[in-house]
Amino acid sequence: MIEVLVVDDDLRVARVNAAYVGKVPGFHVAGRAHSAAETLAALEAPPRPDLVLMDHYLPDGTGLEIVREMRRRGHQTDVIMVTAARDVETVQAAMRQGALQYLVKPFAFAGLRAKLEAYAELRRTLDGGGEAEQAEVDRIFSALSAAAEPQLPKGHSPTTAELVRRSLMSADRPLSAQEIAERTGVSRQTAQRYLKLLERTGRATLSLRYGDAGRPEHRYVWATRA
Repeated sequence: MIEVLVVDDDLRVARVNAAYVGKVPGFHVAGRAHSAAETLAALEAPPRPDLVLMDHYLPDGTGLEIVREMRRRGHQTDVIMVTAARDVETVQAAMRQGALQYLVKPFAFAGLRAKLEAYAELRRTLDGGGEAEQAEVDRIFSALSAAAEPQLPKGHSPTTAELVRRSLMSADRPLSAQEIAERTGVSRQTAQRYLKLLERTGRATLSLRYGDAGRPEHRYVWATRA
């Protein structure tokens, strides 16, 4: 599990963001903090977070000041800024100080989910270790920039796309289009169309299962679980 510290001066917003994090498979809320002092204390207490969702406006400092102090203390914890601060100067400073992403308030669950899923993909890529060819370097640097929700092609329904996505994410094994159809109530052809879209956008991974005879069965798994 990826442990996440949620930082926001507004207690209600912190609760909402923590609930969002808890809905994304593979992520666990390590704690919530509402000030710079609480944030720095939480970084020292178990379970130590892997990722901080960092608000910028806090009663005793700014998110960027916390990031600078984190680095001074030797904390290499990853940071995604989650804030209403949208001036270019703050955005640039966040980038220069090593924030992996910047999510502007207000946002919907889908926006945060996309950032977290991209972060999980980045960790999977980096955990492989070893040396990286140019293609692998490009993949590492593009992992988080691909976090935005893909625009659905004409003729695709957001509701159906969400049904297929949730079914695939909640599965504990690769699923075929027929199995997705049975879980969502759509036709097999419709399920196949949306699964192919998820594969093209890098959200799902395709594998082939060969039987005794005939064509191999296409099976799909959510990319962060592949």
